[in-house]
Amino acid sequence: MIPSNTELAMLTVLILILFWIYLRYKTRIISRYLRPLAIFVIVSVAIAGGGIVSAQVTPNPAPLNNITSLPPITSGDPTPAKPPLLTAVPQPSNLGDFVDDQTALLKLGKALFWDMQLGSDGVQSCASCHFHAGADSRSKNQINPGSGLLESLKDITFQVGSGANYQLTAADFPFHKLADPNDRTSTVISDTNDIASSQGVFNSILKNTVPGQAVDSSTSEPDPDGFQVNGINVRRVAPRNTPTVINAIFNKLQFWDGRAKETFNGVNPKGATDLNAKVYKATKPKELTAVSVSLNNSSIASLVTGPLLSEFETSANGRTLPQVGAKFLRKKGQKIKSLRPLGKQLVDPQDSVLGSDSRSRQPGLKIASYDQLIRKAFKKQWWKSKSIIQVDSKGTPTILAKNDDGNESEEGQTLPANQFSLRDWNFSLFSGLAMQKYISTLVSDKTPFDQFQAGNTNALTAQEKSGLAVFVNNGANDGASCNVCHAIPEFTTASVRRTAGVASTDSTDPLVNSPTNGFFPNFGVTPASNDPGAGKDSTRSVFKAPTLRNIGLTAPYMHNGGMATLEQVVDFYNRGRGDDGGRTAGVLNLTDTQKADLVAFLRNGLTDQRVLLEKAPFDHPQLFIPNGHPGNQSSVTASGNTNGTPTATDQLVEIPAVGRNGVTTPKPNFLGL
Repeated sequence: MIPSNTELAMLTVLILILFWIYLRYKTRIISRYLRPLAIFVIVSVAIAGGGIVSAQVTPNPAPLNNITSLPPITSGDPTPAKPPLLTAVPQPSNLGDFVDDQTALLKLGKALFWDMQLGSDGVQSCASCHFHAGADSRSKNQINPGSGLLESLKDITFQVGSGANYQLTAADFPFHKLADPNDRTSTVISDTNDIASSQGVFNSILKNTVPGQAVDSSTSEPDPDGFQVNGINVRRVAPRNTPTVINAIFNKLQFWDGRAKETFNGVNPKGATDLNAKVYKATKPKELTAVSVSLNNSSIASLVTGPLLSEFETSANGRTLPQVGAKFLRKKGQKIKSLRPLGKQLVDPQDSVLGSDSRSRQPGLKIASYDQLIRKAFKKQWWKSKSIIQVDSKGTPTILAKNDDGNESEEGQTLPANQFSLRDWNFSLFSGLAMQKYISTLVSDKTPFDQFQAGNTNALTAQEKSGLAVFVNNGANDGASCNVCHAIPEFTTASVRRTAGVASTDSTDPLVNSPTNGFFPNFGVTPASNDPGAGKDSTRSVFKAPTLRNIGLTAPYMHNGGMATLEQVVDFYNRGRGDDGGRTAGVLNLTDTQKADLVAFLRNGLTDQRVLLEKAPFDHPQLFIPNGHPGNQSSVTASGNTNGTPTATDQLVEIPAVGRNGVTTPKPNFLGL
């Protein structure tokens, strides 16, 4: 029986009276009998309150089973008839062989991910392309003309906007525009092999990184891929659309083509396929041994090592990860200042990870150097040594023993540009595992769908429930079978859970780039000749099925970024795909109502409000992101650089620091759509 509001009020008053008596007449006798009475009353009120809450939430014992025909059993899916909630975050089983302090590892990872000093230009961070719901909502200078195509088909001519530094508009989408979006055979109004993606660095060649200096020493050279306006270099744009990093920890493989493997070798994205990938381990103070390492469930760590050296994303051409480590980590005895973590950015005192280390109104952390975090996070054998590593002109390393001068490591030496400490050399290992740790916390598991799945039937609106039914049902049951590729609860079949036991490290194995690993061939977005992805040649395009969580916030869509709205995505599948000119692939024949319901479920039912409002763990430091250049595709202003080919003036936009409580007004989506 649930008490009335009047009864609850009376119980509350009784508690207050008993508490006043206790304070007024605090004797042993009264306390002896009054305390249990007060506890009884408090528990009674709590039970009553719980009755009211439970009365408002109707249990839903099998929310999906009532409305769906779920996909068939696949390896690694123990309960296909009732998918579990999104709970188990994949972790490396041998992480303890490398890491001493998980808290320090998390701080290191979040700081590195958002730090603008990581890029060769002192501007580009990992977060520069992942600042909006883990993806990128910029719309100026965000077009790649086709520079990532096979060499024989490489295209550097801009079709969308007719030039670099173009400001996209809603009218530019979809890239494959039909007279009737419901009929794939109708007249094609426009088409392009351009890609909507993310701008990164200017084209340049590295001279060297400079310890303690955020900007690498480099030479600007004419851009070979068309990123110029009137002979002035503009920022380059990556050749594929930027996917979200939120929930990426659940992916077995990373990147659209799966080239970042789930086994981290400590050096690069190639995993176990690179037998030459080795880090160094200090077996004695003066002895370093090259070792192969292998960490499972670590495709994020594999991924991290790629963009840090990408000449499109963060790096001048020719940079190595030991050089990045050298710029961050060399300090003592070298008459230079170390780079303070986030030294160009403010950190909110209420930041959920870094708040206690914030300098508040001053940029950076109280922690003076990344070296301190690495020493605390990782076991000594991976960073403490008196030996140094010298690299010759061919990139071959040689170990040089340091004279014993009483110091615990090599820090007392001034090292030339081709010599590295153990900490420098293993920066790939440190940055990979640290940023993976941070990204593993970016799990959006509190969407309306998750609440519905947990038993709250009121979490989804009637329209969103109808949209969920369309999502999971097959064509015979008025559905679209979306979950065949975007399986619940990860909303992708490319997850660790769904692909357990399936080979993925050997690129010659036919199972690697197939539906068994969540990769689907010839889905008709663009011809294979535009971008084969994991298909390896121009006859077959293969791409990973991405997660759909928070998809309402992560436009533009598809690997080419060619669709700006969920309505355009649904139209594409409803008409039978085939924008590549290939055969039709199952016309869905959804009604306008069904399409609207499906979009409502995707847009609202899969959006975690913490992501929308940047609440912990999705809060972050301040960031300044390039947003194209003043001018347009016809004219830009030179920055006045003196290191080679002129570069355009940057137009930077501030993303303010946000603490754990988030913001009250969400940031606009792509093009405000």
